Amino acid sequence: MKFTPAEPPHLVSLVFPPDPVWVRAARETVRALLLVARRVDLTDDALLLTSEAVTNSVNACATKGCTTPVTLFAEWHDPHRLRVLVHDEAPGLPVCQVPSPDDESGRGLALISYGADAWGVCHHGPGRGKATWFELGMTRWE
Repeated sequence: MKFTPAEPPHLVSLVFPPDPVWVRAARETVRALLLVARRVDLTDDALLLTSEAVTNSVNACATKGCTTPVTLFAEWHDPHRLRVLVHDEAPGLPVCQVPSPDDESGRGLALISYGADAWGVCHHGPGRGKATWFELGMTRWE
């Protein structure tokens, strides 16, 4: 009998309530995808940006009274490009802020825009709402 190794997953998803305790689980989901793909070189950036995108979604839900789940998708868009998308159903779109040095929040989208090779906000994903997405790994291979 011949066994062939299973192909590593190219897509993971996680659906969770809009609660800050789930930020860590979202990070670990992305970390697992990177480990399986042997792309640990992207780990620090991917985990930071995932934390920011998930925190933004959780905070938007809390501010706007949205109790529907948040969904994280992470996939290899091609062999070298990781795409992470975080979807929530809170009304409105996220806005890039310019916080003062003393502000304790408001830097999430700025960090995503600075750290990602590409990023944006769209209306893709399950159900109503919006998604913040980012990509990493493009510049190394292009």
